[in-house]
Amino acid sequence: MKVCPTCRKTYPDDGLNFCLDDGTVLTFAANEPPPTVMRHQPRPTDPAAPKMQTRWDAQPQYSLQPPAAGSSGAWKWVVGIMALLVLFCGGGFVGLMGLALYVAEEEAAIAALESNSNVKSTLDPDPRARVDAVPLNGWIQTDKTHGITEYVNGELVVAAKSKAFYYVLTADEIFAMNEASTRVTVRNVDDAATSMGIGLVFHSNPTPLQQGYAFLIDTKQKRYRVVRHYPKNEATVVKWTNSSAIKDGSQENLLEVRDRDGNVDLYINSEKVTSIRNAYGYKNGVPGIYSGDGIRAAFSKLEIRR
Repeated sequence: MKVCPTCRKTYPDDGLNFCLDDGTVLTFAANEPPPTVMRHQPRPTDPAAPKMQTRWDAQPQYSLQPPAAGSSGAWKWVVGIMALLVLFCGGGFVGLMGLALYVAEEEAAIAALESNSNVKSTLDPDPRARVDAVPLNGWIQTDKTHGITEYVNGELVVAAKSKAFYYVLTADEIFAMNEASTRVTVRNVDDAATSMGIGLVFHSNPTPLQQGYAFLIDTKQKRYRVVRHYPKNEATVVKWTNSSAIKDGSQENLLEVRDRDGNVDLYINSEKVTSIRNAYGYKNGVPGIYSGDGIRAAFSKLEIRR
C-alpha cells in the first residue's frame, strides 16, 4: 500500500506513483518498509570476499558460504566445475577457457572505467533546484535480530548488531537518481571507529547489494572510500583516502553524488573529492544508506535534486 506524504491519502495500487489529489510522489506505508539486507564482512586474516548473511524481504535467501577470494572468485568456481563436466562429456574445453578469459577481461574493463580520476578537491555549489525528498521515517525495521533502526528527532539511526557486519537499506524504485544529484546528511553518533564506513548507497538495484555503489566515510580517521556491490561480494573502486573535508567526532557530514552523463562526482560537505565512471550501476538505480561495524549512524535529509 502507498501513501501520500502531503495529504496522507492511501492507495492500494503499488503501481501508482503520484497522488491523484495533489500530485505528490507516493511512498510506501510505514508497515511496508524498504528492502533491507545484512552483509558479512570477512576477518582481516580471511581473504574471502564478504558474504550475504540474511535478508528481510520476500526475495530468496543467498547461501551463507563465502565465494573464493578476490572480486572475480565466484566465476572461477563455476569455470572449474564446468571444466570437469566437459572432461567427462568430451570436447569444448578451449571454448570454456575462452569464456573464463572473457569474464576476467570484463571485470578488468569495469575496474578501469571506474578508476579514481585523482580529482583535486574543489568547492562546487550544486545548481540543481528541484528537490525530491526521500522520507526516512518509514524505513523502520520491526525485526531487530541483526540490527536496529530508530527514528529519533528527525534522524534515522541505523546500526548492525555486530562489528563484523554492515547494514544497508535502499529507496523505492520511484526514486531513480539518473542524471541527478543525490545527497544525505550522516553522522557518527558515538564517534566510534569503523573499518567499513558509513554513508550513501547510489545507483543501486532496489533490491540491495545486487548491483550498485556505496560512498563511505570514516570520521575517526577522516577518510573515504568507494565500493560496488554484486551478489555475495563487495569490490573496492576507490581505496581508503584521507580528506580534510570530513568533519570528525559526531558532527554532521553532507555526502553528495552528482551524476553527469555517466560520470559520477563525489562530494563531502560541498567539496569535490573524487570522480568515477558509472560503468556498473543499475539502470535507473536508487539511493540508500550504509552503516558498518555495528556503529550507530544517524541519517537525515536524503534528497534527489534535478
